[in-house]
Amino acid sequence: MDIKNLQRDFELVRQKSPLVHNITNFVVMNNTANALLAIGASPVMAHAAEEVADMVQIASALVINIGTLSADWVDAMMIAGMAAKKKGIPVVLDPVGAGATPYRTEVCKLLIETVEPSIIRGNASEIMALVNDGISTKGVDSSDSSDNALQSAKQLALKTGAIVVISGPTDYITNGVLTETVVNGHPLMARVTGMGCTATAITATFAAINSNYMEAATHAMAMMSICGELAAAKAQGNGSMQVLFLDEMYNLTAEVLSTNLKQSADANL
Repeated sequence: MDIKNLQRDFELVRQKSPLVHNITNFVVMNNTANALLAIGASPVMAHAAEEVADMVQIASALVINIGTLSADWVDAMMIAGMAAKKKGIPVVLDPVGAGATPYRTEVCKLLIETVEPSIIRGNASEIMALVNDGISTKGVDSSDSSDNALQSAKQLALKTGAIVVISGPTDYITNGVLTETVVNGHPLMARVTGMGCTATAITATFAAINSNYMEAATHAMAMMSICGELAAAKAQGNGSMQVLFLDEMYNLTAEVLSTNLKQSADANL
């Protein structure tokens, strides 16, 4: 990862304040909106089928997050996704709980086929479930490590043309041929509701200002992980962790990114 490019994209987010349209779940709407505000983006949460296509027209990126799934929301996701594809703005899909029920997995596959997302970000089990029908998840939590999901992520990327991101102790970002890794972060991040959903929204934010979606996704995960690591060093538990994470994002600087980024060799596995 080129630290100068990471710093460039971070500064561009602050300068351009892209509007990110989120069709996301009830559990994380507040978390996601606050996180986007903290990094300098402009969030909007709109999921009514009657308005999503119009909202897409003024947005710079679209997040589709299936966390609290319902038939009406699927219709809205399809409408918004098709409008975003026509407009040419990035669509980031979060397949929350894929593999937990057949319905979730089927909806994810339908969205991928129809909307053709630019980026798919999920945990290991979710990514594996989109490739291997026999994989199941523990609710919305991963029962597999990100390392185990890398080959599935590569298959999914090659099949769909999307950049695929796996969150975990090591984050993997792949286009099916090349793979980047992010090794910052802290286990306490997994104890805060919606942290993965926040990562998806941040990824969309970076994709809004950088059309190299693999680089954008890598930078988003790096920034997210650095802030999580810094917050965890001060937190007393998951309650304070949530607040401190937002503070770290708000107070983040290009210098802090440079000082705290842990470089690792490209995976290319």
